[in-house]
Amino acid sequence: MALAKHPRRIVDLVEQGNGFAAFWQERHLCTLATSRLGGPPHVVPVGVTLDLGTAIARVITSGSSYKARLIGSSGSSGALVALCQVDGRWWSTLEGRAVLRTEPEQVADAERRYAARYKPPRPNPSRVVVEIRVTNVLGNV
Repeated sequence: MALAKHPRRIVDLVEQGNGFAAFWQERHLCTLATSRLGGPPHVVPVGVTLDLGTAIARVITSGSSYKARLIGSSGSSGALVALCQVDGRWWSTLEGRAVLRTEPEQVADAERRYAARYKPPRPNPSRVVVEIRVTNVLGNV
């Protein structure tokens, strides 16, 4: 996946407006695209929560998942990723840098956020959080 290099800035998601905020609070399945070394992007369906105030998106997943391993192998600077959700002609893509969080309090917080947007997640003792600092927004919402 060839994403442009983004500066380490955080975008102001509140400035995106009420329609954007509502779209990212409604129950939509999303996709997460990560880069494979020398190969096509790895794109998978995920549930995403978005904190507008901090411009952080979160995805809960198993630590052994391919997406978690790809992101974990990127080092402390994180991996460039893209999150996208679509509803008819309305769509939004969030680009940013993803890192893995394994701290129990980070996982519990992400599970609470997920339950508020979707439903309570099933128990998973190997759960981790993909934390994305959003640096760019694209879309039509």
